[in-house]
Amino acid sequence: MNRSATDWLKSGIKYIVLLVIIFFVLFPIYWMVATSFKTRLELTSWPPTLIPQNFTWENYQKAFLGRPFPKYMLNSAIVVGISTTVALVIGSLAGYSLARFPMTPRFKQNVSFWILSTRMIPPIVTIIPIFLIFKNLHLLNSYLGLSIVYIGFALPFATWMMRAFIQEVPVDLEEAALVDGDTRLTAFFRIVLPLAAPGLAATAVFSIIVLWNEFLFALILTTTSKTITLPVGIAGLVSQYELLWGEMGAAGTVAIIPILIFALAVQRYLVRGLTMGAVK
Repeated sequence: MNRSATDWLKSGIKYIVLLVIIFFVLFPIYWMVATSFKTRLELTSWPPTLIPQNFTWENYQKAFLGRPFPKYMLNSAIVVGISTTVALVIGSLAGYSLARFPMTPRFKQNVSFWILSTRMIPPIVTIIPIFLIFKNLHLLNSYLGLSIVYIGFALPFATWMMRAFIQEVPVDLEEAALVDGDTRLTAFFRIVLPLAAPGLAATAVFSIIVLWNEFLFALILTTTSKTITLPVGIAGLVSQYELLWGEMGAAGTVAIIPILIFALAVQRYLVRGLTMGAVK
């Protein structure tokens, strides 16, 4: 086999592998969207149809007019928005400290590992003490209680990611700002943070995706429709007597739209941010 044929064969294998990966990633999403437009009869028919035969909006009407899913989405947006914002602020300052302030290598390594090690603990281990503490503090069924837990989820990764991105910002620019009269804090907000904006966007997308899909703590810490988040609301469509596939498909389809819109909005910064992180 000559070299040209070998290159064609390698390219063909790469494209086939890529198509297989894309299929496994996108087909469940397509199936969920298609399910949301099927009638109840079509959902239970066999063999299942790949494309909806009797297109209907009935599942969306039942989910968003007959059930409090708009409220669930609002609850998720509030809690995730608060948690992501606080985690980015604290994580940026913590990452800056680890990247810039003089420390012994051993101390810096120990602190960095300790921050990340909090994410190595299985969440199920901490759920009971957190529930009891929040119950005594009257933080159950509140935005504040769930936000505190979610900040704890997002903060370790936010600190680590922002530390890597801030290390990419040239120190000379910051020192020039200090010579011009800036303080550490003003130099951070005026020079470092704008240059690390792509990393900030990448960290925000990562945090939002993780928190938007969080289920366990939202299930335990929220029990009323006043604070129930979207994943818990969707899980409520599975009961002992029926599985509401159509409404679950409709709610799931709408649930991914905010994430897609946000990811597309910051796509330019996201690609730059991931590239910055890749060189560390």
